[in-house]
Amino acid sequence: MADPSPLRDSGNRPFWQEKSLAEMTPAEWESLCDGCGRCCLNKLEDWDTGEIAWTSVACRLLDGETCRCKDYPNRQATVPDCIGLTVEEVHTISWLPPTCAYRLVREGHDLYWWHHLLSGDFETVHQAGISVRGRTISEEGMETDDLEEHLADWPGEDPGAGVR
Repeated sequence: MADPSPLRDSGNRPFWQEKSLAEMTPAEWESLCDGCGRCCLNKLEDWDTGEIAWTSVACRLLDGETCRCKDYPNRQATVPDCIGLTVEEVHTISWLPPTCAYRLVREGHDLYWWHHLLSGDFETVHQAGISVRGRTISEEGMETDDLEEHLADWPGEDPGAGVR
């Protein structure tokens, strides 16, 4: 099988095993996103405890089939509360999904088998049941108070725990 990741360092180890998040090039950084779409789900935070409750309600820019942003370059202008993930954010956001490559690298773990950098295929995240494909509704036209009617546990779970 051909190397699924052209983004390897000179020692032939994957860049995410060799570099810190801060050392990555923009191309390496962007390639870490597995395309699951979980970070694009609306979340509710308990102000007293800081606990995060996930919903199955997706940002209006999330394409529910591809699990990609419909307007990635302009997302923050269109959706002001969209968080542009940075190294600093990865170190401070508590709600990154447990399967998120940025979180895994931050915590010193390797990527899961279904990540496109290992499998060579962007579809494996969907085939493994990790993505939000077919599991969400759009926030378009929804009132914020209605989010509580769509609470979901699965976005915060790690269905592949122990299987990397």
